[in-house]
Amino acid sequence: MENIRKSVYKIVTASGTGSGFTVNGQNHIITNYHVVKGEKTVAVEDYKKDRHVAQVVMVNPEVDLAFLSIEGFTNTNTDISLQEEIQIVNTQKVFINGYPFGMPYTITEGIVSSPNQPMGSRSYVQTDAAVNPGNSGGPMLNEAGVLVGVTTSKFTNADNVGFGIKHTDLIKELNDFSHLPNQTTFNVKCNSCDNYTYKESEFCAHCGNHLDISIWEEFEKSDFAKFVEGALEDLGINPVLGRAGRDYWEFHQGSALVRIFVFKRDYLVATSPMNHLPKQNLEELLNHLMESNVEPYYLGIHDNQIYLSYRVHLSDIFTDYAEKIKENIKNLALKADDLDNFFADSFGCEMSIESKEQ
Repeated sequence: MENIRKSVYKIVTASGTGSGFTVNGQNHIITNYHVVKGEKTVAVEDYKKDRHVAQVVMVNPEVDLAFLSIEGFTNTNTDISLQEEIQIVNTQKVFINGYPFGMPYTITEGIVSSPNQPMGSRSYVQTDAAVNPGNSGGPMLNEAGVLVGVTTSKFTNADNVGFGIKHTDLIKELNDFSHLPNQTTFNVKCNSCDNYTYKESEFCAHCGNHLDISIWEEFEKSDFAKFVEGALEDLGINPVLGRAGRDYWEFHQGSALVRIFVFKRDYLVATSPMNHLPKQNLEELLNHLMESNVEPYYLGIHDNQIYLSYRVHLSDIFTDYAEKIKENIKNLALKADDLDNFFADSFGCEMSIESKEQ
């Protein structure tokens, strides 16, 4: 089970999060197309919370599958296997693996409600296992760790109804893609002829079948996003690795987690949940927090946790103070990484659960 956990990834884009995974004999990360729609470069987070830049190298919107490639990545830690001959039957146990709601790795258990549920022009594995937003693209496994399906969707107004793309559909996609010479660029699968088109076009380059031109369109960043990501670049962080949703960023600077987002549509907020309050020396710590001058930032406590925060009005990023604000965002991340260690060493404050081990 440990290697299964190591084989399941969180997929992070400018629009939200999903799940992905690797299987034996394959170096590509497998996920749903709808998880990476509008993106050609995404972040992939592993079990150690390390993030990697991944290129989207294959999309098949009709099947709702996509393959991601991480430069230099070799798949060595997977117990997830693909077996075309496995039998999937009603009431057999299945396990949904992934990152629901962007939370840490989670497994939910259920049974197969239908191994061949028709929906539209395709059929799916139906399960009563808990499937939530963020599970999309993760593996649906049997008790032996063999892939049953790729988790893909849930009716929003129904309970205990989840679906998986059949393992045989994934096997076909992997086999077809293995014959493609260029596996490093963005390729769109044509289901009419099973060939790929890598240049933006309304028609398949091989059979002339109509293709949705919007497949090539990428998510357009807001002016606010461009500003924040400029600050991240100044910090030496690839903005792709910092994205956690639309106009929301989350990354580690050293051990400290830093979040940047819009508050009440009026303010840019950068904050870091650093340490828990200690069991001892509480008065000494509180005096320090009240007397400490960390301008332009401020120290605060919420739910027994110490935060370092910074807030400016959104309109200020379009003024002559813009570069100074970028500098302040950069320095907040650096200061949080220093302060969490200071509070741990000086007052015995445990690191936040969001902190990253160094």
